[in-house]
Amino acid sequence: MMDDALAQAVSLLASTLRLAVPLVLAALAGLFAERSGVVDIGLEGKMLAAAFASAAVAHVSGSPWMGLTAAVAVSCALAGVHAYACVTQRGNQVVAGMAINVLAAGTTVVLAYAWFNEGGNTPALPDPARFRAIELPLAAALSGVPVLGRIYAGVVSGHNILVYAAAMLVPLVSFVVFRTRFGLRLRAVGENPHAVDTAGISVSWLRYRAMFACGALCGIAGAYLSTAQGAAFQREMTAGRGFLALAALIFGKWMPVPAVLACLLFAFADALQGRLQGVELPGIGVVPVQAIQAMPYLLTVLLLAGFVGRAVAPKASGVPYAKEK
Repeated sequence: MMDDALAQAVSLLASTLRLAVPLVLAALAGLFAERSGVVDIGLEGKMLAAAFASAAVAHVSGSPWMGLTAAVAVSCALAGVHAYACVTQRGNQVVAGMAINVLAAGTTVVLAYAWFNEGGNTPALPDPARFRAIELPLAAALSGVPVLGRIYAGVVSGHNILVYAAAMLVPLVSFVVFRTRFGLRLRAVGENPHAVDTAGISVSWLRYRAMFACGALCGIAGAYLSTAQGAAFQREMTAGRGFLALAALIFGKWMPVPAVLACLLFAFADALQGRLQGVELPGIGVVPVQAIQAMPYLLTVLLLAGFVGRAVAPKASGVPYAKEK
């Protein structure tokens, strides 16, 4: 009985880590954009376009690394368009972000139909064209050790390289944002762009760089969905993850570690709902699948309803900056 409970716990934790990766990457991407003063509703669209580009290029080239490169390139291109609309043209940031989402949702399906004729999807990728699981040193030898060995073998080991990359990016992004000159200027331009401009620093260039960093991270997240977690692109496969990541960022008060913890909480709810489907609960019976599938989104609404009023966004967030003459 204890072995079964431990095995289920290890499986649940491993699934939570895998499901959290795109959320964590998108939340870190949104951190760069929002800290610079740009509200990025377009995280979803950038991830979706990157997922399609990664799967399409990986299918043609047979290399997941080529797919990852294409994903980052496409996502950065969309980030550049988004920055041009919001920073250079000083357009409405929410409208521009929604336009990115609509553009990605429509274009990916049209191109998938035209190129692959698979009903808006891409063909299934063979194993060499995907990021495969990596077994860490001594994982097999320690798998028989009670508790700690099984956690190391089943939770820490056995993930693909993008999972470990996402874990390393959390402290790296935190260091860049809070311990470097670029990070200091990034936070300053999100709080008081007039002061940054007075100091002789280009507000527009800082925001463009922040948006390109956002695009690169969204590109990795999209590539993970279609060439690591999945084996093909499917229409609308992001399934609201960009909005969940934005909610986690708000819940984490625009700080990297709290935002990542919120992503893990959402991923845990997602992993749990997959295991509760068809399970009969004592005194309740079998819960409808639709209600269980809504768990991560209901959790998001409840958390934001309780905490969004206490979270203070960067002061210049959502406000286009016009250089004084």
